[in-house]
Amino acid sequence: ADSLIRNGSREITLLGQNVNAYSNKNKNLSDIIYALQEKKDLIRIRYTTSHPKDMTKNLIETHKDCSKLMPLLHLPVQSGSDKILKSMNRKHSIKEYLKIINALKEKNPKIKFASDFIIAYPGENDKDFNQTCKLMETINFINSYSFIYSPRPGTPASEMKMVDTKLAKERLVVFQNIAEKIKLNYKQTLLNQTVKVLFENKIIKEKNKYFGRDEYQNPVIVNSKKNIIGCEKNVIIKKFSQHTVYGELINTDSFLAA
Repeated sequence: ADSLIRNGSREITLLGQNVNAYSNKNKNLSDIIYALQEKKDLIRIRYTTSHPKDMTKNLIETHKDCSKLMPLLHLPVQSGSDKILKSMNRKHSIKEYLKIINALKEKNPKIKFASDFIIAYPGENDKDFNQTCKLMETINFINSYSFIYSPRPGTPASEMKMVDTKLAKERLVVFQNIAEKIKLNYKQTLLNQTVKVLFENKIIKEKNKYFGRDEYQNPVIVNSKKNIIGCEKNVIIKKFSQHTVYGELINTDSFLAA
């Protein structure tokens, strides 16, 4: 981490297929986050991807204690149905998942969530699917990745009866429409709000345009005559498209001290 920061990194993402299960010499993920919090020139910390069964009390506590830990958590749930979760061998129930979500909100009211969903897992009926849609609407995931179940040879599910292909595609469309509506409503709340953006690069084909991400990973584009790469700036959001948010820099350079 020290060499990354010396070389100009201002954001560090801790990566792993199940990163919150990390353990080494009695140190776990929360210990790493607390250590990174103390790094002077580091601005942001993220971690991904997490498993609900490994969201420990210590890790949840970091979302209160560590100001550099970004308030967006990707926490894959896969389904809103306990029956399907059990069939997937996911080791958590929806009640337990919601308990984790509420605990994180209690520690950091600003936190928002992203997730992964598998639609039409073998054995999924209308009730199971509706429970997944209901969970989506209950938590209001600001970002989600959803796919139709695809059998992998050698897994128990590959031996189970598949959901009809036509029905599976219909369910995916319904679910993704719900997800897009939630995302659109969320983006509308950003309009005229001031957000913190860490700028990553200049857009080569466009003069004076810079690209960065806000605390919730939204891609943000602004105009700037100064090089702002590696800087975190306050930006007023003015408009958005399906994938990008556009804003204006707040010029703090011209403010006089009182």
